[in-house]
Amino acid sequence: QVQLMESGGDSVQAGGSLRLSCVDSRLTGGIKGYWGWFRQVPGKGREGVAAIIQDCTTTYASSVKGRFTISRDSAKTTLYLQMNTLKPEDTGMYYCAAGSARLWNSKPTLDVGYYNIWGQGTQVTVAS
Repeated sequence: QVQLMESGGDSVQAGGSLRLSCVDSRLTGGIKGYWGWFRQVPGKGREGVAAIIQDCTTTYASSVKGRFTISRDSAKTTLYLQMNTLKPEDTGMYYCAAGSARLWNSKPTLDVGYYNIWGQGTQVTVAS
């Protein structure tokens, strides 16, 4: 059974960069479904940031498009989020997630309801 663990969160100045990683903590092999990154701040719901499906098609929230890049390794065991030109509003707890439910339109989704496996989160803080 897949369990996910994020790493790479840190405190940085505005304009800086970070790369987050997400791995299966039980080393159970490649994830067969689709992947995503989400973030959350106190008092707000979890927000979709980026998602990727098996053929490497991706989608991004408009607030991060052009600055963030989601990718995976060839074995499908590690998920990455490269974050450049960070802004204070990017601050939050970042979670990786995986889902296996059928995607009705066969496209990546930022809808939190499609994901059923979650990591514990890694904190990203961007100072102005």
